[in-house]
Amino acid sequence: MATSHLRQPAARSMGKQSVKGISSSNRWATLAMLEEDESVLQRDWLSNLPDDLLLDIIERLDVADAMRTSILSTRWKLIPTMLSKIHIIVGSTDDVQERTCDAARANATVLGATRSLLESRSTSPYTIHRLCMQFFLGDASIKIGQAVAKTIATQKVAFAELTILTELESKRREVANGKQFASFVNACPNTFSCLTRLKLENLRLGESDFFPKLLRLCERLEFLCLDHCDMGSMSLLSVEHPRLREIEIFWCDFERVDLNWLPELTTLTFSCWKSLHYPLSFGYVPLLHSASIGNAALEHEMLKLSEFLGKATISILCLGFGREKIWVKPEDPRELSQVFSKLRVVHLTAISDECDLTWTMFVLQGAPFLEELGIKVCNCPGIWDEHNKQLAHRERKDAGAKWEASDFKHRNLYVLRIFGFQPEDKFVDYAKAVMEAAVNLEDIYLHEKPACKVGCGYTPPQSDRYPRSRREKFLVKNSLGMHMRPFIRLYFVL
Repeated sequence: MATSHLRQPAARSMGKQSVKGISSSNRWATLAMLEEDESVLQRDWLSNLPDDLLLDIIERLDVADAMRTSILSTRWKLIPTMLSKIHIIVGSTDDVQERTCDAARANATVLGATRSLLESRSTSPYTIHRLCMQFFLGDASIKIGQAVAKTIATQKVAFAELTILTELESKRREVANGKQFASFVNACPNTFSCLTRLKLENLRLGESDFFPKLLRLCERLEFLCLDHCDMGSMSLLSVEHPRLREIEIFWCDFERVDLNWLPELTTLTFSCWKSLHYPLSFGYVPLLHSASIGNAALEHEMLKLSEFLGKATISILCLGFGREKIWVKPEDPRELSQVFSKLRVVHLTAISDECDLTWTMFVLQGAPFLEELGIKVCNCPGIWDEHNKQLAHRERKDAGAKWEASDFKHRNLYVLRIFGFQPEDKFVDYAKAVMEAAVNLEDIYLHEKPACKVGCGYTPPQSDRYPRSRREKFLVKNSLGMHMRPFIRLYFVL
């Protein structure tokens, strides 16, 4: 029987090592050795790639591996000086123990990588299109900032991003962190001149004049994130900047945030405030397009969107309720006519499963040009459940959200999404009410209960009543009277 075509290729000579199976510790040294072999060079298709393709590949590696490529050949030695995207990232934003133990060591690693990579290209003619730095606030952070400032001063840097992490998330450390950050800013003012993105966490932002000074230094800033920051308990934060396009504010201890003058602002995320009154005010924000606002409210007053949003006329609005009480007050459509005049998409998320859904109809009635409405109902344990159990009495979570049903027609709603759908009267009646009002409705999406993304670890049980079988889906279609609405498409989304 002929078997010659099944023979294995001749074995390699003992003096040459196969690339396959090389461990990570000696991979780069072995590749350098193979590079010198003339026969390997003839088959080295990677090194023969054009510069732009080779750079695109190298820029997908982390900094350490990108630097190691310089040992492969004379041509590859120049690669680190040609990189257009430099990401020096370190640290975890979640593991507090890791932060406490490894912050100094992590910063030392960042400092070494920063000096090695940035100083090696001091005479490089190539532009750094994006410089992304993330490090811990600490003793080495000033040296890191000075290295970045030198790079910005001597080289072409198009966009720069800076994320400053802290070791602990506690009030005890917050003041100290704020002093360290003020020292960092004063020692490295030029570091901020080229920043387009800045994220700060667990910081006290100094006296009332410090934050405006910081924004003036960041003259090219387009993205700002404040996470667990304050200027003293229940203080006032005023924001003015000519180029800021996106702002995110999470768990900050401000009495109120005033968006006074932000002519380029398009996107706002604002969540988890402590103020008992209106925590946010809108000044000059003519381009604001999308706003996501959420809170697990227990004690603060119900807010009227007509007053809360003020003069801001947005197109996309997401309101989150943290599976706690409904903190917006249903309003007459005449009151909402100005703030909802451009509204096209509304998502109402993290609604407790004990809440009725008919109150959400005030949004549909007040936004005549709305095209998509989505609601998300959750029954996982709320983050304040333990606190609520200790209260002497507890009112229903939607006790203040009452809406009087009225006969109105909506002619622009095309899509309805219900997350956490169950074949219960509450959901069926709500879907039918929307179908009755939205005369041009085209698509209804019924989604399964979503897993919790807030940290309680809740996962929808397999035994929930979401319709899965063909028979269950048929019953839902029948309950909704889909046979009477042939132009509406119904989707079951797992």
